[in-house]
Amino acid sequence: MAAKYLQEPIKVVTGSHDRTLKIWDLRSIACIETKFAGSSCNDLVTTDSLGSTIISGHYDKKIRFWDIRTEKQADDILMPAKITSIDLSKDGNCLICSIRDDTIKLLDLRKNQIVSSFSHENFKLSCDWARASFNSCGSKVACGSSDGLVYIWNVLGEFEATLKGHTSAVHAVSWCHNSNALASVGKGKRCIIYTET
Repeated sequence: MAAKYLQEPIKVVTGSHDRTLKIWDLRSIACIETKFAGSSCNDLVTTDSLGSTIISGHYDKKIRFWDIRTEKQADDILMPAKITSIDLSKDGNCLICSIRDDTIKLLDLRKNQIVSSFSHENFKLSCDWARASFNSCGSKVACGSSDGLVYIWNVLGEFEATLKGHTSAVHAVSWCHNSNALASVGKGKRCIIYTET
C-alpha cells in the first residue's frame, strides 16, 4: 500500500495490507526487519533526514510512530475513523491525515495533537486509499473527492477552492516539491496537472 525511502538510496520501508511494515536493504535486495502493526497500513512517511522515524496510518484508525533503531512501536494517536493517507509538511512539524469520515486532520507533531480539521459540505473521500497532500511551503492542503473535484484548503482549515477537470472520482493528489503545480489522478484513468497562471 505504501513505500518510502529511509536512507537514500540504501533502505526502503513498505506498509502492507498484511498488517506489517517491512524495511528493505536495496543493496542485498532483502527484507532486513519486519514490524508488526496489527492493522493494515494505508500510508507512511519518514520524518528525518536519516529516516530513523516512521509514521504510519492504519485501517484501525491509528497513526503509529516507529523508531527503526528499536524493536517496538514508539507511540500512537487514535483518529475518529480509518486513515486513508498521511503526508508530512516540508519542515517535519505537521502531518495531514485523510480520514474516512470525509475530513482531513492536521496534527502538530511537536504536541501530537490535532490542531485543525478540513472539510466541505460536498467533499467525500473517493475510496479507502484516497491521498491528500501538502504544497511545497506547507501552506495549503489538497485532496481529491468522489465528485470529481480537487478541494484546496489553507492550513488554518479555511476552504479556498475546487479544481475541475475530472469526470469521475479523484483518488490521489500530489504537489510538486519545488513549485505550486498539483497533479491529480482518479477513477477515469486520467492524470491532470494544475499550474498557477
